[in-house]
Amino acid sequence: MKNQGKKEKNKKTLITCDNLAIGYENMTVLENVSFSVEEGDYLCVVGENGAGKSTLIKCLAGLKKPMEGEITFSDEITRRDVGYLPQQTAIQRDFPASVREVVLSGCLNRSRLIPIYTKADRERALKHMEELGITGLAAKSYRELSGGQQQRVLLARALCASNKMLILDEPVTGLDPIVTGEIYSVIKTINRKYGMTIIMVSHDVKTAVRHANKILHVKHTVQFFGSTEDYVGSKIGKDFIGG
Repeated sequence: MKNQGKKEKNKKTLITCDNLAIGYENMTVLENVSFSVEEGDYLCVVGENGAGKSTLIKCLAGLKKPMEGEITFSDEITRRDVGYLPQQTAIQRDFPASVREVVLSGCLNRSRLIPIYTKADRERALKHMEELGITGLAAKSYRELSGGQQQRVLLARALCASNKMLILDEPVTGLDPIVTGEIYSVIKTINRKYGMTIIMVSHDVKTAVRHANKILHVKHTVQFFGSTEDYVGSKIGKDFIGG
C-alpha cells in the first residue's frame, strides 16, 4: 500500500478499517484492506470494474459484513449518522411516491421506524429540498423525474438521514456530462459548506480527482491510499487517469 498521506491537524478519525477481506458467495474480491476516514474528508474510491468498490461501500454502510478484519467507528459517529445512497435499480427508479415523501423518509433513519413525521422533520426536508433546488418538484411523482432530478431527490433524502457522513455508490452513473458535473458540484458544496464527510465510489477518476481530497484505489487489495495530489503524481494515478 502506498502513500498513507499526511494527517491534517485537529481532524478526528471517524472510521478505521483494519485488514479487511471482503467478498460474496465465499469469493474474496478484496483483501488486506486498511485505511481510515477523517472528519470532513471527501474520499473517492476508484478502480477497475469488478474491483470490489461497491462491496466495500456496503460494508462501510453496515449492509454487509467483512469476511475478515474490522471496521471501527469512533465515538464521534454511529451508523445512524451515516446517509447512504446506493446505485439505483430499475424498480427503485419507478417508485410511485412523491418527491416530498421520498425526501421525508430519510428522517426515519434518525430515530424512528414508523412513518410519523414531526414539524422538525418537515422543516429539515424542506431545507434540504431548497438546497438541492427541488422544492418545485415536491408534489411530483418520483418516477416521472429525470435521472438528474432523481439523484438530487436521493441526495436530499440522504441529508435528512445524516448530518455527519454520506456514503455514495456511483451517484452519476447513466447521467449525461452536464448533469454529472452538476451533481459533482452539489456533492462538493455539501462537503465544503457543511463539513459533511463524503465517501464516494466513482468510475470517473478524472472528475473524481478534481473534487476529492483523498483517493482510495483498489484492485484485489489497496493499490493507493492518500491525498489526491499524491495520487495524481503517482505511477498508478498517472496510468489510470491516462487510461
